[in-house]
Amino acid sequence: MEKKKLVVLSGAGISQESGIKTFRDSNGLWENHDIMEVASPEGWRRNRALVQEFYNQRRKQAKECQPNEAHKILARLEDQFEVTIITQNVDDLHERGGSSHVIHLHGELSKAQSSKNPKLVYPIDGWEIKEGDCCELGSQLRPHIVWFGEPVPKMEEAINYAVSADFFIVVGTSLQVYPAAGLIDFVPEKAKKFLVDVVIPSSPLTKDIFCVEKKASEGLKLLESIILGEL
Repeated sequence: MEKKKLVVLSGAGISQESGIKTFRDSNGLWENHDIMEVASPEGWRRNRALVQEFYNQRRKQAKECQPNEAHKILARLEDQFEVTIITQNVDDLHERGGSSHVIHLHGELSKAQSSKNPKLVYPIDGWEIKEGDCCELGSQLRPHIVWFGEPVPKMEEAINYAVSADFFIVVGTSLQVYPAAGLIDFVPEKAKKFLVDVVIPSSPLTKDIFCVEKKASEGLKLLESIILGEL
């Protein structure tokens, strides 16, 4: 029998349980840096060395973190469902947790891209991109991260999976970050929709969604039994 399609949109809350700081803390900073200084083309042009060092440190931090129970639950659901993870996170914890189909909307820490042609993407040997590391066009390699003001190239692919979902789970994000939050608009009306986050926003978006106000691992443990019961 063909497996039902389970599509998951994950955000910073799922990685936070593994020790990775959220992208935007309450003070508007990311690891004590102004976000626009380390996550924008303008910041890159102003201080390339700062941006490279910032992501080298994020890469090193991510390698030291381990997948948590939430990642493992999503991987386990592949036994019963055709699972697609669409993540706003740039770490590889979903993959290391066992998930086999992960779409990274905002790029991947483990990869570098040409600063001249963003379609030229390379795996990073180790955890550093150094000054002088160049692509085949001779331009400096930069982090493979979608910065503010840049297009989200994987969005169309993500939409294609959202429209075919039988079950759609949003976990570790409160549907406030666009364009990712807009994915739920493409989910079929008949699909069952769930939201797991420590704070559930009060908005029209959530009226047709089964909401679980818990951290990712606790909420997904509850949803695992509910969704398996739907089969």
